[in-house]
Amino acid sequence: MKKIIFLLAFIIISCCVSTQNTTTVSEINATPNSKGALVGIANKHSFSIAPYKGWFTKKYSSYHPDPTVIKKLKKQLSGVTIKAFMGTWCGDSKEQTPVFYKVLAAVDFEENKVQMITVNRSKKTPENLQKGYNIIRVPTFIFYKKGIEIGRFVEYPQKTVEADFLHIVNGTGYRHSYQSN
Repeated sequence: MKKIIFLLAFIIISCCVSTQNTTTVSEINATPNSKGALVGIANKHSFSIAPYKGWFTKKYSSYHPDPTVIKKLKKQLSGVTIKAFMGTWCGDSKEQTPVFYKVLAAVDFEENKVQMITVNRSKKTPENLQKGYNIIRVPTFIFYKKGIEIGRFVEYPQKTVEADFLHIVNGTGYRHSYQSN
């Protein structure tokens, strides 16, 4: 009887724990729309399928993050989650999304701490997953700590993706390309 009560308590507690900005494999639902753009919740594996595989694999394989920056970035990522928005139709997204995943792999960032949302040309999804995030340009990578936005990367880096990410997470006043003064 004690085992059953313990098990029930464990299940209830597990169900109540919040995991903001995380995605499980069962939540991945991105599918191509009528124009071939992937739309919905995706993950790195979503880009390993044609027609996305070509551009993703080429850029992912050819990008080599700066090891010095990666070492510093890895130390700063504790407690960070990321909500990312990209468009498979967008040149900047095709350029930066593989680099985003390469940087995350280099710092051993847990994939379940990233929620990747692929949007259509209007920067929307059928489920309105973009609502409330002010997504004007893609890619947009939004960084959170304790559920609070600490910064965002929009469209292209100021320096390099990994250097910009470091600047965001270490709290030194990063401003993305379109942020007004």
